[in-house]
Amino acid sequence: MPDPVAPILTQRGYVLLDGGLATELERRGLDLRDPLWSAKALLEAPELVRRVHLDYYRAGADVAVTASYQATFPGLRRRGLAVREIERVLRASVDLARSAREEFLAGPEAGSRVPPLVAASIGPYGAFLHDGSEYRGDYGISGRELTRFHRDRLTILAGSGADLLALETIPSRAEAEVLVELLEQGAAGDTPAWVSFSCRDERRISDGSPFAECVRAVQGSERVVAVGMNCTAPRFVSALLESAAEVATRPLVAYPNSGETYDAATGTWGGTPNGPRIPDLAPEWLARGARLIGGCCRTTPDTIRAITERLAAAGGTGRDRANREDGGGLGGQSG
Repeated sequence: MPDPVAPILTQRGYVLLDGGLATELERRGLDLRDPLWSAKALLEAPELVRRVHLDYYRAGADVAVTASYQATFPGLRRRGLAVREIERVLRASVDLARSAREEFLAGPEAGSRVPPLVAASIGPYGAFLHDGSEYRGDYGISGRELTRFHRDRLTILAGSGADLLALETIPSRAEAEVLVELLEQGAAGDTPAWVSFSCRDERRISDGSPFAECVRAVQGSERVVAVGMNCTAPRFVSALLESAAEVATRPLVAYPNSGETYDAATGTWGGTPNGPRIPDLAPEWLARGARLIGGCCRTTPDTIRAITERLAAAGGTGRDRANREDGGGLGGQSG
């Protein structure tokens, strides 16, 4: 199975992910106070979604993550859509990112970069609940029910032309294992995926399972090309990476939120980020094994541009830095 991130890793030693999508759409004036969250934009403002993807590519992102995080069959059925309409919405989420990539590649910013990727986002069951459960994982449903919930959407998105799947903000080991089992069963065909967990502190994912054990549990699948964390406070990332360093056999992923606090009752972010900014921490994450680095909620194209600049200022390309610190390899990571 081809690994779509490998050419980018070979070129510069890290893959730069994009930043927040829903929160960036909100920053540009779209009201997403809705159970569909970012998926609402697929129905009401698709051109704005495409524009945000394009701006992330222009800021240096190697990957655009689609607006399908909260686009689910039951959620869209509640909005009155029939099955074929839901399938069209899911495919449109990928088409918008692919269109943005085409425009980017036709412009002067592309230069000699490896063509960027499109990752189809698959959020957890808790995202559909729209009650903050993606930061708890306490669903109270069976693995069979989770399998039914995820299977059709995973299959549609895998067949939509995306380069890979982003199984993201997963709060429980059990849900991650369900998703990986679907990959192993061929529900995604030959489309690979990364798995990223939401984490509650320096060592545990949201359901309390040790992060390192979760990394070990999902990386055995050949269809998983990277594993890590997202929408987690930046101050926890270095310790989480360190906790998994000895067990990781896949490139590690780190794309935290801004460090503010999410209020599930109001659907808003508040407070102020604690500690250093994401761009200032990115070189440390690279040194600790992260190879896919970016941002999640409340990060912007400016964040991604600053990460690129900070990694360059810290010592040339990611591969140059990684080779100096790891003695010529990728810190024990594949790719």
